[in-house]
Amino acid sequence: MSGTSRVTGTTGTSGASGNIRLLSDTLAAAKAENRAALIAYLPAGFPTVDGGIEAVTAVLDGGADIVEVGLPHSDPVLDGPVIQTADDIALRGGVRIADVLRTVRAAHEATGKPVLVMTYWNPVDRYGVERFTAELAEAGGAGCILPDLPVQESGLWREHAEKHGLATVFVVAPSSRDERLATITAAGSGFVYAASLMGVTGTRASVGHQAAELVRRTRATTDLPVCVGLGVSDAKQAAEVAAFADGVIVGSAFVKRLLDADDHAAGLAAVRELAGELARGVRRKA
Repeated sequence: MSGTSRVTGTTGTSGASGNIRLLSDTLAAAKAENRAALIAYLPAGFPTVDGGIEAVTAVLDGGADIVEVGLPHSDPVLDGPVIQTADDIALRGGVRIADVLRTVRAAHEATGKPVLVMTYWNPVDRYGVERFTAELAEAGGAGCILPDLPVQESGLWREHAEKHGLATVFVVAPSSRDERLATITAAGSGFVYAASLMGVTGTRASVGHQAAELVRRTRATTDLPVCVGLGVSDAKQAAEVAAFADGVIVGSAFVKRLLDADDHAAGLAAVRELAGELARGVRRKA
């Protein structure tokens, strides 16, 4: 992009940088294998806290490289009906931030893979930024995705995230102008979350042609990996996105497998199987 210098996002300044380094190394290893990374999403506390930990672990064991643990919110305006249903189940079950952090810790300790939290800003703000970042890092979390936190209001968060060696992942969309993309990517770290199309989360018949163009435009502003989410539900779509993105993010398809299962054991088998299918899909031919 004319007039825009390339930047690399920050990686933290303290000795507690191992978590974000694991995330960066995982993405780099996938690239070295000539493939995209598979990034899964599941909300904490769904269907229960312990059941959610089992589901997250199953997805990682099944082939996901990285997982995003969702912090359920009572007003998930950016999420579609599938994730809203899961969030409602988790909230009615009494899930708390402590349970989200326990999920992060358990999944990371069981698999050794990077685990991030995806959350709206309000719960973090109410909990306390310093407290949340410190506890997330102590639990082994690699960072946080904050889809509704404006970059221009993110200074306090980024200060504490960097202190504790956590990635700050911002979301870009097809509507983002080039200048705005440069501002967002300069402030972020870990990777950039590229929303493949406008709208809420959910599986779709087609990921859309806007995604490849958004990745191209985003890469013109940063050396951070660019990972694409919203809409991917099967191996064919994963392969399509893997042809141009550094990572493929899948959420609603995993949640739907759990919702549709006859029992919890069947749900775990279903998400493990889907992870394996998607992991094969993101592996490009050399």
